[in-house]
Amino acid sequence: MLLRNREVRRTVAASAVVGAAGAACAWRLAGPVSAACVAGTTCALIAVWLVATRARYRALARLAAQVDDILHGSRDVSLERMREGELAILASELDKMRSRLTLANEDLEHERNALADALADISHQLKTPLTSLALMTSLVRRDLVAAGAHEAEVARLRTMERLEDRVEWLVASLLKLARIDAGVVSFVRARVGGAELVARAAEPLAVAFDLADVRLVVDAAPGAGFEGDLSWTAEALENVLKNCLEHTPAGGEVRVSCAEDALAFRLCVEDTGPGIAPEDLPHVFERFYRGGKGNAQSADAGSEVDPAGVGIGLALARSLVTAQGGSIRAGNAASGGARFDVVFFKAVV
Repeated sequence: MLLRNREVRRTVAASAVVGAAGAACAWRLAGPVSAACVAGTTCALIAVWLVATRARYRALARLAAQVDDILHGSRDVSLERMREGELAILASELDKMRSRLTLANEDLEHERNALADALADISHQLKTPLTSLALMTSLVRRDLVAAGAHEAEVARLRTMERLEDRVEWLVASLLKLARIDAGVVSFVRARVGGAELVARAAEPLAVAFDLADVRLVVDAAPGAGFEGDLSWTAEALENVLKNCLEHTPAGGEVRVSCAEDALAFRLCVEDTGPGIAPEDLPHVFERFYRGGKGNAQSADAGSEVDPAGVGIGLALARSLVTAQGGSIRAGNAASGGARFDVVFFKAVV
């Protein structure tokens, strides 16, 4: 086993050559007995070196195994048992590094938990006044309508309600993005059916599709699905559908298709809107990006259907998809509208 190592073979060969040369010189100078003594001594030294090398390699193998255990998350590994010269020094330094990395990891975990708690507190502190403000605005509008107030005043209150909804949605989305960035979002790993995913994502938008006079066409292959989190993935798809709805003119369509093959679960969303400008394609998933007019991130993305077009929906969708190991890509369909492809590759083919 030891001689499979190229370094060991070269050293043994070099030692044998030197020993053979020494034995030849001893034969000429002092006769065959001296040559035999030199050859025997050389063989003994090679044997001792091989034994020592084997012991050192075993120690290195144990050290490598311990390092591998540490890399795989074990915290009960100690490298202090190494007591062999340079290996002991190396083991001591590795043990110090392990201790420092463990402390750093514990500090990061503590900070992550603290950030999660802070985000939960922020969410609670923001949602409470926003909800109260929305209720008061709604009550004031009803009182004005009952008192026969001017239509312009009622319209201003309706605009206030829409803006309040926009702020509440924006705050909730930013908090979700922050939690994903902090790594405190837990994703469930379960079988998700494609038809169920599309139905769940489209359900909150049913009224919006009717108001916008846009038809939602779904083509889900029977049995198609993937391993992931239904709730979070449905929210990601909902943001994509919402984006397509905002940029599809009345009488248009938003088409959703999904299928599963040997490699992945693939979902495609297309609309019949103006599509995405080529210069904006690399940026559509960037936070707060709003490109030129007539694309999926246009500056006038807000609408009566959903005033939340501030460049957060697609960024949140990408974060939710990539956090589960999937990928999402934006482009333009052959018909000219925007196209979004979501892929969840299989872990085992």
